[in-house]
Amino acid sequence: MENQFYVGWGTLALINAGLAQGKNRSGLNWFFISLLLGPIATLLLVIQEKLPEKQ
Repeated sequence: MENQFYVGWGTLALINAGLAQGKNRSGLNWFFISLLLGPIATLLLVIQEKLPEKQ
């Protein structure tokens, strides 16, 4: 049962990294933030607006 928790938490971190990249943010940074904060990081990503693209 405990292994399922780690797999789910890691999967959430990967999903958050993809979400962050879709909003023009660093996926790697958000991956590590998500490992620490989990669902709270998801909430932060969802409420943040998309950054403008760099030229």
